[in-house]
Amino acid sequence: MTEIAIRVENLGKMYRIGTEDRRPATFWQAARQLAASPFEYLRRITRPPTEAETLWALKDVSFEVKRGEVVGIIGRNGAGKSTLLKILSRITEPTHGHAQIHGRVGSLLEVGTGFHPELTGRENIYLNGAILGMKRVEIDRKFDEIVAFAEIERFLDTPVKRYSSGMYVRLAFAVAAHLEPEILLVDEVLAVGDAEFQRKCLGKIGDISGEGRTVLLVSHNMTSIAKLCDIAIWVEKGCIGGIGPAEKTIQSYLATGLLAMGGQVAFSDPDETKEAFISAIELRNGNDEVAADFEVLSPIKVNIMFFCRRNFSNFRIDALVSRYDGVPVFATTSQDYDLIQTRFVPGVYCAQMLIPGQFLASGDYYLSVNICEVGVKNYDLRESVLRFRISGDPLRIARDLGFLVYPFEWKLMMSGGKEINAA
Repeated sequence: MTEIAIRVENLGKMYRIGTEDRRPATFWQAARQLAASPFEYLRRITRPPTEAETLWALKDVSFEVKRGEVVGIIGRNGAGKSTLLKILSRITEPTHGHAQIHGRVGSLLEVGTGFHPELTGRENIYLNGAILGMKRVEIDRKFDEIVAFAEIERFLDTPVKRYSSGMYVRLAFAVAAHLEPEILLVDEVLAVGDAEFQRKCLGKIGDISGEGRTVLLVSHNMTSIAKLCDIAIWVEKGCIGGIGPAEKTIQSYLATGLLAMGGQVAFSDPDETKEAFISAIELRNGNDEVAADFEVLSPIKVNIMFFCRRNFSNFRIDALVSRYDGVPVFATTSQDYDLIQTRFVPGVYCAQMLIPGQFLASGDYYLSVNICEVGVKNYDLRESVLRFRISGDPLRIARDLGFLVYPFEWKLMMSGGKEINAA
């Protein structure tokens, strides 16, 4: 048996859009147009579309997926991710190229895909199983698990047209995941479910991959992709933007169009009416040099320069550090050190915050800064204004186990409480 589950070669899908010369919808319309002007009719229906009338949803896409791999497909809205899954599910035909699928495919692309609205939940489980090529005895064996996972016991014999979108997606995912397809294709449809159900779904996808089955997962949740997937495929404007280990591909995707690495940034005075604003932010290393790349052991000094144009007695400076995928790592404010009680008179100030060395794990991070009057107003919020990188990991802590490498204190004692000192 081949080790390749999916092979895609030069796949392309073109749609014709924005043209007024549409083909007739019925035979009688075609007959009338042909009789009225036969040459004009033939010219209209046979002429190739112009470039302005075409949209390549996918163009020259090629990749391979091995058996047992969990592959994330990432990209912006309209990049072609869902079109790719529809071709792999044989819902639509490619314009050129081809895809080879080795194994039985189960797909969950849209809420209610493959369900008949007039049939009950029970009947749709058997219908979906039959579509997937399952025998009745196989469906019987999994039936109770599917119903329990979907949590629709009370509504099992109700027509699914009366289900909410959340009930629809719970049942659809339960069927697709439990009827043991060799290849599972899942679109962003999981976003319809509530948070608890999403956690169940992600856990089930993890179980499926552990059983050696292949999963293709489209999602905008970069944290889930990084956690679940071995490989990520980045689709950009219908083409492959990158393929590789999930975390590196996600970083490349998120970096496009975003902030370049930089250790300082300055802002012009917005106008004379603004009561407080940030003028500059900079990052400095242990040698007091402006930098954007730091070793794990190096402290990071954050300097925030700002103006006040009037007296303030309840003023605060906030800082937030987020990971490359937007997940917040920590936040701190001047209130932590009672600086909130400091009275500010009109003038120029510099707030300094120190991130200790051996604190953040290696990776890319973003700094956001805000100045505000507590409980009154935000005066200047600068989101993801600086991007910086931490390199190295002296404690050898796995990158996927957390954000921090802080050396917490440990002690080793005998059962009687006597402490054992290191040699």
